[in-house]
Amino acid sequence: MRTSHLKPLLISLLAGLSLAACSPQFNWRDYSSPDAPFRVMFPDKPATHAREVDLDGMKVKMTMTAAQVDGTMFAVGSGEAPDPDKAEAALAAMKTALVRNIGATIKSEKSGKSSAAAGSATARASAIDIDAAGVQKGVPMRLVGHFESRNKRFYQVIVMGKAKEMSQEQVDMFMSSFKLQ
Repeated sequence: MRTSHLKPLLISLLAGLSLAACSPQFNWRDYSSPDAPFRVMFPDKPATHAREVDLDGMKVKMTMTAAQVDGTMFAVGSGEAPDPDKAEAALAAMKTALVRNIGATIKSEKSGKSSAAAGSATARASAIDIDAAGVQKGVPMRLVGHFESRNKRFYQVIVMGKAKEMSQEQVDMFMSSFKLQ
């Protein structure tokens, strides 16, 4: 599996966010992506970074928008595949890469497919939801992820941080606010 290009994207985004993160308080704000049809509530002003990544042999431009508060990262990644089958395959590649980054074990996973979404009889959708636990630099970490494809577009919505410091209320707020338009 060739997902090594996803890690530098996350690392550079985290570095930028750590420089920008000044307030330890959650300051929720509505965000609409200018280049992908989604909306989400971020707990602080997000930063955006785009880069070409390799998802199991599929090279694609992926845009990552994220905010970090008290060491917890809230992020939405999006990209467009050449076709719906490849967009669906990207979900597993993104999930695997993120789980491996923290040496995690998936504690729970749910997946589903639909031939219609958002009121469209022709839309094709697939989703995977995970909750994973791992260790990064000796620190117990938690990753909550939602990976979704709709036709040729794919998304990763994640919250990742130190397991003991992640507020379930904040995780739920972020994850439930993600909406495709």
